[in-house]
Amino acid sequence: MKLFDRDLWQEIFQTLKKNRLRTFMTAFGVFWGIFMLMIMLGSGKGLENGVTGGMGNFATNSVFIWGQRTTMPYKGLPRGRSVDFRNDDIAAIRQYVKNIKYLAPKIQGWSSGDGSNNVVRNDKTGAFSILGEYPEWNLIDPMEILEGRFINQKDIDERRKIAVIGTRVREILFDDNEDPVGQYIRIQGVYFQVVGIFKPLNTNINFGGEKEQSIYMPFTTLQKTYNYGDFVAWFSITSKDEVSASVVEDEVIALLAKRHSVHPDDQEAFGHFNLEEEFEQMKGLFGGISMLIWVVGIGTLLAGVIGISNIMLVIVKERTREIGIQRAIGATPNYIMGQIIIESIFLTSLAGYAGLVAGVALVEGINYALITFGVENEMFKRPEIDFRIAVISLIVLIVSGALAGLIPASRAVRIRPIDALRDE
Repeated sequence: MKLFDRDLWQEIFQTLKKNRLRTFMTAFGVFWGIFMLMIMLGSGKGLENGVTGGMGNFATNSVFIWGQRTTMPYKGLPRGRSVDFRNDDIAAIRQYVKNIKYLAPKIQGWSSGDGSNNVVRNDKTGAFSILGEYPEWNLIDPMEILEGRFINQKDIDERRKIAVIGTRVREILFDDNEDPVGQYIRIQGVYFQVVGIFKPLNTNINFGGEKEQSIYMPFTTLQKTYNYGDFVAWFSITSKDEVSASVVEDEVIALLAKRHSVHPDDQEAFGHFNLEEEFEQMKGLFGGISMLIWVVGIGTLLAGVIGISNIMLVIVKERTREIGIQRAIGATPNYIMGQIIIESIFLTSLAGYAGLVAGVALVEGINYALITFGVENEMFKRPEIDFRIAVISLIVLIVSGALAGLIPASRAVRIRPIDALRDE
């Protein structure tokens, strides 16, 4: 049997035309199944992009460790002691923990949530978060530097009174036509020169308040200027690329516990947050959502394919006499089977392809509308369908069409010519 046999395709089209109402209703089931699968996949991807996209380029192999109070006595020291980190802990971590890629000690002076205006410029004031940072922080949580620069190592070494301000700080303290870089602002009575303006790329992870309303200054400058001594609030750490963040987390906590005489089994002395673990859980969640979408989508598609198989059984029943005549004049069983299977594949593929195109078009239309009208939502961004998914869906359709035609085709070849000719 030739796939492009003209007579074969004429018979197929005549059969579909004769049963066009039932054919349309059955094909619509396949159309709807693949259409809904594309919509669900696009929506799931939009949800994933919204949640993970809000993280910007934040290093997901990061851990954050801070001191709390001990809950167990140790080496003659009572429980309830406050664990406070110091500058010499920075050097110790760098010396003894070899799997660290970036280490950024942090200290917070004031929070924007305190309510009091802590920053002044001329006649303008505002309440902002003030944080002491190391240059490595911009490698852990990269930000877009709109003007000027970020803190560098010389700022740390020389305790320079400089500040890098967020976009919201600029809006409040400066006029639209002003260039803030090089200007001075007064923070808690002390003047600092603005050397940079940043825009956060990550909006889902915040430390010390909203980033747009934050002011970064050198870590050592904040310590000295505001009499924090050698106090360190917490450590931001990323592991080397081939090392799990959990390994670095355990190593740093063990070192700090030894240095601060904390019982090895005291689980409350250190607060810590492992972003890598949270990110892996998030990936697992979206993997589960994707699997659920495929199960529901394929189930809907399967219902349509079963409908195709049923309509083909009806068609075979109606064409019993015709099939008998074909068998009587020499048509082989393979020819009869091929005719039924090709008809099933054609019907399934045509309806499925239409549903695929409609689903992709709707998802792309939604994405275009979101971009055109500037609709921003941290939980839903850029709905899209992977090209590989579309190809896999088409392959699934073709295979489903072939399977849908197998039972009707098998029934057709079992028809004996003499019995078919007697059929009314």
